[in-house]
Amino acid sequence: MGSQKTKGEKPAEETKKGKEQSKESHGKEKAQEKRPTERRIKQVIRLADTNLDGEKPVERAIRDIKGVSFMFSNAVASVSGLGKKKLGELSEDEMKRLEDMITTPGRHNIPEWLYNRKLDPETGENRHLSVSALEFARRMDINEMKKMKTYKGIRHAAGLTVRGQRTRGSFRKGSSVGVKRERAKKLAGAEKQGRDKK
Repeated sequence: MGSQKTKGEKPAEETKKGKEQSKESHGKEKAQEKRPTERRIKQVIRLADTNLDGEKPVERAIRDIKGVSFMFSNAVASVSGLGKKKLGELSEDEMKRLEDMITTPGRHNIPEWLYNRKLDPETGENRHLSVSALEFARRMDINEMKKMKTYKGIRHAAGLTVRGQRTRGSFRKGSSVGVKRERAKKLAGAEKQGRDKK
């Protein structure tokens, strides 16, 4: 008799399902409302042939590009006005502008004393190099020193340290230095034989 239903009552299972469905639909509506206002941040950004973290602010993120120092990144951030923005939030036009500033800073009034190649031996100009151009220039400079047979060139060619570091303990490429026991025994045996003959 307890299972009989009156006209106005709904079963308990149906009411629970109805509440759950209304909660789900309400949750979906809220999610749809949030989507247009939230801008998705790209995780990895490709800029100047380098993968950068999109979560970091522009000023910090561009320091991961080879050839961009702390001071140079500060200058780029202040001139562009994008320093505090996250790199992943930038539009395509802003990204192109940022890349142009890094590759050709002279067009954007970034001072020459921040450049990493002053008085280039070939052109005599102040230039700023980054990524592959910087690597290529470094390789060419080392080859030039080797051809001229300067002290640094000779050290580079021999695979030794160039900047005055001590080499006795560091930069070893083979086995450790010291007389090996077997060799020491042989030398001691040879000395004894020499003494006996005398």
